[in-house]
Amino acid sequence: MQLGVHFIDFTLPGEPDTLARALSDTARAAESAGCSKFTVMDHWFQMEFFGSAQDPMLEGYTLLGYLAGLTDTMELATLVTGVTYRHPGLLAKIVTTLDVLSQGRAQLGIGAAWYEREHFGLGVPYPPIAERFERLEEAIQIVLQMWSDNDGPFNGSYYQLAETICRPRPVSIPRPRIMIGGNGENKTLHLVAKYADVSNIIPSSVDEARHKFEVIERHCADLSRDPDEIERTVLASFFDVSDKDAFIATCEQLAALNVRLVEIRAMSDHPAQFVDEFANYVAPRLAQI
Repeated sequence: MQLGVHFIDFTLPGEPDTLARALSDTARAAESAGCSKFTVMDHWFQMEFFGSAQDPMLEGYTLLGYLAGLTDTMELATLVTGVTYRHPGLLAKIVTTLDVLSQGRAQLGIGAAWYEREHFGLGVPYPPIAERFERLEEAIQIVLQMWSDNDGPFNGSYYQLAETICRPRPVSIPRPRIMIGGNGENKTLHLVAKYADVSNIIPSSVDEARHKFEVIERHCADLSRDPDEIERTVLASFFDVSDKDAFIATCEQLAALNVRLVEIRAMSDHPAQFVDEFANYVAPRLAQI
């Protein structure tokens, strides 16, 4: 099993002047400790259930581009981009650029979007949820076409592209992996089964994780897809990170469900120090699971 780091809190001492150093130090600490993935939020306002919309928030892909130049091995992604945030053709180009400049370490994390306030706040259209899911599927189809040999048009219900040209091609072979984030069983996990290379769920317990993966397996059976083609990852929201051995014990239970990666949230006034201490103890032990 592998360990990843998810960065969500930019309300750090001395910000904004200290943010660049805090992020670079945290990413380097994660990579040095053997973490295989580094993700960031893709929001414009901080989430209100976590903090305040007035709290600092950096733009996700600019941040990932910065980290790409400071790291060498970790996969880089947002967790996750809302489909409403960027036109799908532009999103494919952005992720391609990240993939080329990181030498094949980009992953596309995408979901249906949910944060109404930031859309209205910045004047971005916020369609009803059913439409957002329909747009999500079209966006994934567009990205896949742009990463294929088909440079022709795309004519969907919501998006029309005259030419799906994407040069240079991504460095990743055959393309950057697609991660669809979310727990919704009827729509999100169905799209995971249909399109995703990676699933990411945020369970409240090991039992809930088991249930969600069983739902994905049922969707895969309906679609005649092998569920083993989809890497299972979990964001460690319910884990006790204050007890490293208890954390590892929970990871062992998830490994029995074929979970391949667990991400911790770097929530500390000194995130690099936290990651350095935690990951150097945990990552080598997870590698043995």
